[in-house]
Amino acid sequence: MPPFDLRTAAIGARVEHEFLVRDRVERTTRAGLPFVVLTLGNTTGTIDTAPIWSERLDWCAGADKGKVVQVVGDIGTFGDEGAKRRQLQLTAPLRVLLAREFNASDFLLRIDVETEKVWDAIDKLRAGIMSTTLRNAVDLFFADDAFRVRFERTPGAIKGHHAQLGGLLLHVYEVTSIAKHIARTVRTANADLVVAGALLHDVGKVEAYSVTAEGFDHTPTGMLLGHVTLGALMFDRRLVASGLALTVAHRDELLHFILSHHGALEHGSPVIPMTVEAEIVHWADEASAKATDMLDEFADPELFPPGSTAEVSAKRSFRLGRKLWRRPQTWGSD
Repeated sequence: MPPFDLRTAAIGARVEHEFLVRDRVERTTRAGLPFVVLTLGNTTGTIDTAPIWSERLDWCAGADKGKVVQVVGDIGTFGDEGAKRRQLQLTAPLRVLLAREFNASDFLLRIDVETEKVWDAIDKLRAGIMSTTLRNAVDLFFADDAFRVRFERTPGAIKGHHAQLGGLLLHVYEVTSIAKHIARTVRTANADLVVAGALLHDVGKVEAYSVTAEGFDHTPTGMLLGHVTLGALMFDRRLVASGLALTVAHRDELLHFILSHHGALEHGSPVIPMTVEAEIVHWADEASAKATDMLDEFADPELFPPGSTAEVSAKRSFRLGRKLWRRPQTWGSD
């Protein structure tokens, strides 16, 4: 049975499907009575349950974070008019599946593009680097099969843009493609260097993020160091171990892409871009992230409820801090 599509589910839709428990929050009412709210998810998104009140707590016994549960219920709403949110209203007790009965990764968000096609595009960009020195530096990571396996499963973020299995792979392809086109448009920029810097800029996320039955999270190393610093350390370690002969200046410029790609100190970059190529990679990174944020929000049923023909989102996007406009007409080729 295909997963229940949380993106298109209308109010009143019947739900009889399996979901991963992404979070479990236990609270008490003002009268001191306990209740539970679960965040359930699958490959299409997440949804909170309506509060499971004290007299029905046995309905969610064992439904802990990282477990998969069989759900029977309906899609309902709560909140004031104009700011309504959807919730899943249970109509029967949850059945908690045994660990051997499911693969938790089958319930995590994943990119809707075949990873093989994205890899083909990335490898084409790698092969197009004319500088042997730069290509060898990129291949410290991208010619390593073990790294490729980890890279393909890593999300592009814990929450937000590209927070999906395969998200990092897709994000890095987008950044590299955008950056290469900018470099060719600017003409005086070194396109080879831009491609190399774009491919390397987020390698630190492989060690900074974890994927478990509970979803995406930071590793202890990721929390302590952050993916920007980790990426620089990973590059330096591989460079030393490989014996690749880079001059100090060449090494430092490639490290500069990793360390400066967030663009500003207050955004997590230890240094700000100091070359045309590093500036291009920074803005390509921003373009990929922000465009994906917009696409994700246009697909959010809380902003544009299924079946609604409204042009303006039902409320402000929390991620973007503004309302969105959905054009009512299409643009023809005339």
